[in-house]
Amino acid sequence: MGRNTHAYFVGSVSALGGFIFGFDTGLMSSILEMDYWKAYFGNPGPVGVGVITSLLTAGCFVGSLCAGYLADKFSRKRTIMVACVVFSLGASIQCGSRNRAMLIAGRFVAGLGVGVLSMTVPIYQSEIAPSHIRGRLVSLQQWAITWGLLVAFWIDYGCHFIKSDASWRIPIGIQIVPAVVLFCAMTMMPFTPRWLIDHDRSYEAQTVLAWLRAGGNMHDPEVVQEVEDIKEAVRMERETAMRSYFELLRFPIRRRLVLGVAIQALQQLTGINVIMYFAPSLFKQSGLSGDNASLLAQGVNGVINMLATIPAILFVDRLGRRVTLMIGSFGCAATYFVQAVATGATQNKIYEDDGSVNLQLPKGVSYLVIVMVYLFVISFAMSWGPIGWIYPSEIFPMHIRSKANSITTASNWLFNFVIGLVAPILMKRITWGLDLIFAVIMFAAIGIIYAFYPETKNRSLEDMEVIFTGSVWAHRDRRRIADYDDAVFAENNKEFEL
Repeated sequence: MGRNTHAYFVGSVSALGGFIFGFDTGLMSSILEMDYWKAYFGNPGPVGVGVITSLLTAGCFVGSLCAGYLADKFSRKRTIMVACVVFSLGASIQCGSRNRAMLIAGRFVAGLGVGVLSMTVPIYQSEIAPSHIRGRLVSLQQWAITWGLLVAFWIDYGCHFIKSDASWRIPIGIQIVPAVVLFCAMTMMPFTPRWLIDHDRSYEAQTVLAWLRAGGNMHDPEVVQEVEDIKEAVRMERETAMRSYFELLRFPIRRRLVLGVAIQALQQLTGINVIMYFAPSLFKQSGLSGDNASLLAQGVNGVINMLATIPAILFVDRLGRRVTLMIGSFGCAATYFVQAVATGATQNKIYEDDGSVNLQLPKGVSYLVIVMVYLFVISFAMSWGPIGWIYPSEIFPMHIRSKANSITTASNWLFNFVIGLVAPILMKRITWGLDLIFAVIMFAAIGIIYAFYPETKNRSLEDMEVIFTGSVWAHRDRRRIADYDDAVFAENNKEFEL
């Protein structure tokens, strides 16, 4: 790690925000299958389950929209701390729920906190990271999400053996712990240098950068140069730019907004949260009998998800965003397509007494479906999982970054909300047709990434002005960007010779 040890440390601490989101998602996927939870809340049907799962994402949508103003006004650091308090309140309400309305209200409040965290943490990480490891550092957010999912799956698996309402109240209550830890840890973390300079606190910014990059040496040449680059970027933005949401609709920010919204929407249109929320139901539907077996399979799913994210952390700054996303899209599409064909050709759908669907698949096909789910999770974890958060956090200029990311993150939660609401219904009615829909979307995503998304690896946040002022056709604009790189290289060599 060397010079970047402190940056990795700060990025890892803030990534606990992702752990909180992942923990809640993994928690509910298994709780939905617990007998005591079902009995306590009146055995909710597909619509009721959709509402309960989706109200968290509705809160996330609202929270992410509010986060833009909060992060600009009060700093990224303080906004993360406020989100921890809000999330803890929501988790407490859920843990003490006496009826379905109280549970739904608690999930909405918790969602407000998760929404703020999901928008603010990637920005915080990207602004404290040097350009050559920015992708890796922001990927820690996604890795923390997978750890949250993993821990939640196994806590649920252990608690489902408890023969009382404590089987679901204990896991819900435990999620307060990481929120408290993150709140306390953030009190010791620095403000981001870019936010400090934007608020005319340049000396503090240089102090933070010196700690992050050079072991406290404020006169380190790279530290001094980075401070000057940020100050110049802020100065130019103040002279030429507005700071309202209306600027997002103006050229050249509009293009970046569309790309940011689209990549966040496509991350959800992979169908990942159908798997994460409803995998136990999918495994049962495919013929895996018994609560223990389906919950255990979901626990294995969590392990695979966590491990498969590691290659993305290690190589996303080498392979780049474009190639990684296109490979991941193909993997997701292929697994969905195989699953749809195998299920559609062999299913004999019946409805059980409790209203659930049993596809009565042959044993070999059941195993194939489970394998395809695991291969899909690997494809997602290595690509769309981390890059869906990395790309929007790095493409916007400082003066509008928080507001823009509040919109892009809100699009993620909006699609998450819609998918969570309709997925239980579609899983029951069209079964394999849902897999086919996701397969088509992922095949289309390959062309979208190739045509429209410029490569951003190893670029400073200030370089993005050059990257995004050319043709909207990214595959045609590579020559212009290469010429820019050659010019910068020649200028640097000239200065070195002098």
